[in-house]
Amino acid sequence: MKTTETKKTSTKKAPAKQASSKQTSAKQTQKGQTVKAKSDAAEGLRELFIDSLKDIYWAEKALTKALPKMAKYATSENLITAINEHLTVTEGQVERLEQVFEILGEKAAAKKCDAMEGLIKEGESIMEETQQGPVRDAGIISASQKIEHYEIASYGTLAAFALTLEEEEAAALLQQTLEEEKEADTILTEAAYNTINFDASEEDQQDEE
Repeated sequence: MKTTETKKTSTKKAPAKQASSKQTSAKQTQKGQTVKAKSDAAEGLRELFIDSLKDIYWAEKALTKALPKMAKYATSENLITAINEHLTVTEGQVERLEQVFEILGEKAAAKKCDAMEGLIKEGESIMEETQQGPVRDAGIISASQKIEHYEIASYGTLAAFALTLEEEEAAALLQQTLEEEKEADTILTEAAYNTINFDASEEDQQDEE
């Protein structure tokens, strides 16, 4: 009798284990379907490369409109000069991207860059939320460097893509822009540490007094 009962018990447990296994499989399938690709999603590295070029092309063109606003609301002569000089550099970078598109046999087209749009909006918010003077200048530098760091990451990736795809001429142009972005970031850092951040700090001390 005991032996029979043991067999019956094991027989009842087996389906429960199978059901549990099916549930786990179903959960794994659901997890795999959480991200659905768009109908025009890139299927290869070259497509991703072109798509990323369109993204940064939009970003650079947006910057040519945003930089004059930053210069208008800045007060430090060094900062105004740095922004205006980078505007000229950015306009050249737009033309360079158009060269890259031409090399690749693609039409120069812009695709909205959500990241750059967000960074520009953040910069506008900083200008609205600070008083004109050293504090606002420090905020403008902060916003500008976030933009530079995004561009450095973007151009570094694009240059690597170009080399992987054996597009050496395009890679050289992208590398040139990458070096310009690094230089711009250094100039902003020097402006911040040499005068602007310290002037902003002195204003805090005066307010406390």
